[in-house]
Amino acid sequence: QVQLVESGGGLVQAGGSLRLSCAASGRTFSRYTMGWFRQAPGKEREFVAAITWSGGSRYYGDPVVGRFTISRDNAKNTVDLQMNSLKVEDTAVYYCAADRAPTAYGSSKGYDYWGQGTQVTVSS
Repeated sequence: QVQLVESGGGLVQAGGSLRLSCAASGRTFSRYTMGWFRQAPGKEREFVAAITWSGGSRYYGDPVVGRFTISRDNAKNTVDLQMNSLKVEDTAVYYCAADRAPTAYGSSKGYDYWGQGTQVTVSS
């Protein structure tokens, strides 16, 4: 069982940066692949980024490539999402997700555990 709590969301102007953090409970955090997804009003949940248990592999959704960076600290049970060059279209609720072996890194259906989300709003 893993419990996830996101933090770091807020309001930022276009072109600015935010850093989201996800704190996980459980002693087996290091065995989980971690992901970030986002959902804007009226839209489906969208893959943002994922990182394997060791941090050796990272995956990104096309809209965020080159702007967002996912990282993790297994000693602290945290996974972060550094978001740079933010755009208005990045506005969404951002969710942290975890799974031992996701069937597909980029699919929300592949993750068993979810946080409650944190709002990111990018103004023009």
